Amino acid sequence: MAIGILGLDSYLPDRVVTNAEVADWAGTTEEWIKATTGVEERRYAAAEEATSDLAVAAALEVLDEETRGKLAAIVLATSTPDQPQPATAALVQRKLGLPGVPAYDLNAVCSGFLYALTVAEAMLARWSPEARALVIGADKYSTIMNRADRRTVSLFGDAAGAVVLGRVPDGFGIQAAHLVTDGQYSEMIEVRAGGTRMPDGTPEERLFRMNGFTVREYVLNALPKAVRQVLDEAGTALGEIDRFVLHQANPHLIESCAAELGVPLEKFPLTCVELGNTAVASVPVTLAAAHRQQPLRRGERILLASVGGGLSTGVVLLTWY
Repeated sequence: MAIGILGLDSYLPDRVVTNAEVADWAGTTEEWIKATTGVEERRYAAAEEATSDLAVAAALEVLDEETRGKLAAIVLATSTPDQPQPATAALVQRKLGLPGVPAYDLNAVCSGFLYALTVAEAMLARWSPEARALVIGADKYSTIMNRADRRTVSLFGDAAGAVVLGRVPDGFGIQAAHLVTDGQYSEMIEVRAGGTRMPDGTPEERLFRMNGFTVREYVLNALPKAVRQVLDEAGTALGEIDRFVLHQANPHLIESCAAELGVPLEKFPLTCVELGNTAVASVPVTLAAAHRQQPLRRGERILLASVGGGLSTGVVLLTWY
């Protein structure tokens, strides 16, 4: 038996933040934002909504009574935890009313959901065939944005996505995965202050920063390479993939990735035009959106891929059950 996705859904905050608002904050224009990023809107969580609240809202969409009774682990991927400790997953567990279920956080920034997916797969392989794992990707980047930096504040939004993993027949579920981190580029995406290296820092050092040009070059090199490695491992041709669900960095970068792979753009579902870059949530949010728009068929082959801070890359190939 293999491990596959048995349920998926997402949660989006109510507040829509337009390019006009962002342009006003950053001293730029709506036209510049649209031309440079391709993003038209993004969602921001309310001030009283923490990352754990986003995660819980997504989790409630996939948890039924049967799943609750079989749940063996909660793995939360996030780079914007509620607080330094305890793990935000523990707060999610408490809010969901699931005492005793092991719960922990995983931080690989925007690649975190795919890292969490592969970790949960390995855990389930050692447990009872009835066991289930709840894997959540949730981030609230609106709290760490430098609103004066037009190149980052125009991109990011808040969201959460969740899946339930469990046993599926052989030939379905996760077929192959590839994870890699290139720490020599760690300064390309970071929040410098707030940890033990720099516990205080200036207000600006406590905000998100990214070297967009370098990251773009890295993505266009590392992601296609990782995709081909996974396909080779699985003995699957690029043309056999039905949908490519990529981290929603921005529409222009996804278009470039599609061109680099030589795959028609229509095979790449997009949510970043209306939602922006939802960080670790973007892969499950986009997978759920694609499923709502055109339900995933049994036997459909889906490739999930992301690049995030670290710099980290994750690729997972699965066959839908």
